[in-house]
Amino acid sequence: MNTAVEPSRKPITLHRLREMHAKGEKITMLTAYDATFARLVDEAGVDTILVGDSLGMLVQGHSSTVPVSIDDMVYHTRCVARGNRTAWVIGDLPFGSYQESREQALRSSVALMQAGAHMVKLEGGGWTAETVHFLTERGIPVCAHLGLTPQSVHALGGYRIQGRDEAGAQTLRKHAKALADAGAAMMVLELMPSAVAREVQADNPGVMTIGIGAGQGTAGQVLVLHDMLHVTRGKLPRFVRNFMAEGGSVEDAVRRYVAAVKDGSFPDEAVHAY
Repeated sequence: MNTAVEPSRKPITLHRLREMHAKGEKITMLTAYDATFARLVDEAGVDTILVGDSLGMLVQGHSSTVPVSIDDMVYHTRCVARGNRTAWVIGDLPFGSYQESREQALRSSVALMQAGAHMVKLEGGGWTAETVHFLTERGIPVCAHLGLTPQSVHALGGYRIQGRDEAGAQTLRKHAKALADAGAAMMVLELMPSAVAREVQADNPGVMTIGIGAGQGTAGQVLVLHDMLHVTRGKLPRFVRNFMAEGGSVEDAVRRYVAAVKDGSFPDEAVHAY
């Protein structure tokens, strides 16, 4: 397996990501929460780094992402930005930082962008389309997030697959279309049947869909760094692959992840999809 990357690649831009998508090249994404790991995954060839509010569980020890504040996200985004050199950085808007109003969402987004994010991510469909439009009109690139949305885990009844029945699938397709029309450039699709994720991408060809437990039919893939390195304690979702077991180091594991996403061997529909 060739896991080499360019020794001095140019910074990844939104234009570059769209070019990759247009050519059918898979986009790779991993989470990172500090400068050291940001530098490592960047040098290993990851296209995009997500400073996820998953840090609430993995770094802060909470049982969900809900307690994470915008100040927490700004701090960790700033850390990642210091370590990163070329990857595209996405900062999560945490629970309570954008639901109140469009103006609140703008203030929170500005804080993340000033900390070093190139794009912000927000969860949910329906009402969020108006917020996405408001932000993108003001020059802030937005990544949407549909399917299993961890900030709403209590309302969803736990970490459950979304869109299993036709009504649920139709709602996901409807929300995706509204978010795409509102200007979302990217969309994380989490924990949904592969067929639904494929439909979302087919219905919105200009949007870069990034799957996590959504099969192969998306424009790219994301995993939580701690999960794919198998350092997260407890039972992991079936869509996670232990790349650390295949590599001799953390950097090698990340390079193998990048290579597997790029060549289409991850995710395996028979193993990691629903």
